[in-house]
Amino acid sequence: MPTITTPDGAEIYYKDWGAGPVVFFSHGWPLSADMWEYQMMFLASRGFRVIAHDRRGFGRSSQPWEGYDYDTFADDIAAVLDHLDVRDVTLVGFSMGGGDVARYIGKHGTARVAKAALISAVTPIFGKTDDHPEGVDRSVFDWIRNGVLADRADFIDKFGALFYGTNHHPEAASPALLAQTLQIAMQGSIKAAHDCVTAFSETDFRPDVVKFTVPTLVVHGDDDQVVPLAATGQLAHALIPGSILKVYPGAPHALVVTHKDQFNQDLLAFLQA
Repeated sequence: MPTITTPDGAEIYYKDWGAGPVVFFSHGWPLSADMWEYQMMFLASRGFRVIAHDRRGFGRSSQPWEGYDYDTFADDIAAVLDHLDVRDVTLVGFSMGGGDVARYIGKHGTARVAKAALISAVTPIFGKTDDHPEGVDRSVFDWIRNGVLADRADFIDKFGALFYGTNHHPEAASPALLAQTLQIAMQGSIKAAHDCVTAFSETDFRPDVVKFTVPTLVVHGDDDQVVPLAATGQLAHALIPGSILKVYPGAPHALVVTHKDQFNQDLLAFLQA
């Protein structure tokens, strides 16, 4: 399997398909690069080189005890991009992966970056704070951490209803898709699943997103029950000069799957613009 080894010894797996302008995908919690299969197939078939990694602790990457923080995640992405020596890359981050994109730009700059896309992302700040009262309450993240430690498989299985919005629209995801999601999630370590909740709920990306100097696409569903639009996507759009905000009416958190045809076309148009 194609992997790179980071300075702290973690092995990061990545997929690298196609040829052409480069698009790099960063996945959401608690999944892997496999969540991007519809986008990667779509773009690689249309003249793009698509790259996606498994975040440390998830998928086929190694499962170290430490390193589940955004500075490390950004460094891991930098290690992949540096190893492949790709330039003019469009960085696409979903949910937790939006934080990867933000911290990568905030820490490593845009020398390799042409564009960025934040999809259902936790940026610019997810959790409630004194200066971000519209954020999600800490009790929600305690519920997730406790669920992971009590019965991870059952928690993630039931979490799928919020992720895909099947509690509002039962037809949004098939039983097979929900089973696939659980299978992907359970490839990761319980330590990574637990620690990443703290990372994505307590990291403030506002200092990072104000450093975005590249064209940026923000896509969010207005029925996102996991990462609420008003607390995240709308604010990211307001903080990133010249960014494009696309709100999908009725779309849940996992719109890259439930609304994949619409999203793929919007992403393609953004890449070609």
